[in-house]
Amino acid sequence: MGMEIERRFLVKDESWRDLAEGQRYRQGYLSVDPARTVRVRVVGDDAWLTIKSQVSAMSRHEFEYAIPRADAEALMDAACPMVVEKIRYKITHAGHLWEVDEFFGENAGLVVAEIELPDEATDFVRPDWLGEEVTHDGRFTNAYLSQNPYRRWPK
Repeated sequence: MGMEIERRFLVKDESWRDLAEGQRYRQGYLSVDPARTVRVRVVGDDAWLTIKSQVSAMSRHEFEYAIPRADAEALMDAACPMVVEKIRYKITHAGHLWEVDEFFGENAGLVVAEIELPDEATDFVRPDWLGEEVTHDGRFTNAYLSQNPYRRWPK
């Protein structure tokens, strides 16, 4: 069983853009219950089915399985009301990997950075482009965004 320990932050400026090239992600959710989510994801020619169960705001059990891309596309078309589209940029800063997600479609305008950690108490150096932490705000999860797109939030 895998464990994902992750913290999420808003991105406050554009200074990260020249640090990495991104890759397009498409993902839909078969279950968005915060206690247990089921996601189907396509990246390039690859696809996965992922099941997560919440342990805390930062930690989840994670089970991920490669599936045929055609199956993933069919699942998204048949069972996912909205597909989340984003470009993910992978940036190494002070020995840690950051994943910066720039959202498109109904979630356009939102940019979130995530860091996976070996332990909830792990210290790390914050990049200058990092803004407010939103780890404990469930609205910034991809599962929530698949049902409540960012463009529809009150400003």
